[in-house]
Amino acid sequence: MLNIGCHLSSSLGYESMAKTAISIGANTFQYFTRNPRGGAAKAINDKDIESYLKLANENNFAKVIAHAPYTMNLCSATEKIRKFSKNMLKDDILRTELISESYYNFHPGSHTGQGTDVGISLICEALNETLQKNQKTIVLLETMAGKGSEIGGKFEEIAKIRECVELKEKVGVCLDTCHIFDGGYDIVGNLDVVLEEFDKVIGIENLKAVHINDSKNSIGSHKDRHEKIGKGHIGIDAIENIINNRYLKNLPFILETPHDSIEGYAQEIKMLRNLYDE
Repeated sequence: MLNIGCHLSSSLGYESMAKTAISIGANTFQYFTRNPRGGAAKAINDKDIESYLKLANENNFAKVIAHAPYTMNLCSATEKIRKFSKNMLKDDILRTELISESYYNFHPGSHTGQGTDVGISLICEALNETLQKNQKTIVLLETMAGKGSEIGGKFEEIAKIRECVELKEKVGVCLDTCHIFDGGYDIVGNLDVVLEEFDKVIGIENLKAVHINDSKNSIGSHKDRHEKIGKGHIGIDAIENIINNRYLKNLPFILETPHDSIEGYAQEIKMLRNLYDE
């Protein structure tokens, strides 16, 4: 079965997000843990979480993905921002622990002129301070497009972060198709080669989820501009190969494509289910 969903507004609450996912043919979803451009988070509602868990269990949901806000930058050159980010990370993981075995995805961050090695060291420091042996939540490092000073545009950078994390079993990877394509990885013409490289550098067993997006830009553009499925430079044939690849097909796929309404996601989910080989 294709595990597919889209990004939903957390303002709906967990139960409402699950009901929305079900209504569009999804069996997973992604949501921001708090204001994506700020730091405020809603109060936890135990009844809402209880209702969500019941719905998710009844409808055989795959693992859902909590997404960190864009303001989180664990490797900023500014100490105040790093402290703010670490506090968000710690609080977000406590929140995701209430959701049965979920993922917590975040952009590794931007070193803001300090250099990649310094940035990676700061990310590792934050993760080592935060991760706990008894936590159920798996933290996911998202692959990036490599624009500006952001870290994670190369598989080697993701691997270096995992290498210096003490609780490696608590850290996986979310592969974003638009990001790695824009970062120069040819998932259109050489998907198997790209995944072989991922396996060699990071380990394919550490790949836990996929952001399934087309790209408005050509390969190697380092732009990070998502496009609707089949409307961009990746194209529908490559997307079909991705969702049916033996290493990827059983992972949760999350759509982050640009739509003005939920109906657009419903159409893409239906299209991808029709392309999926059971």
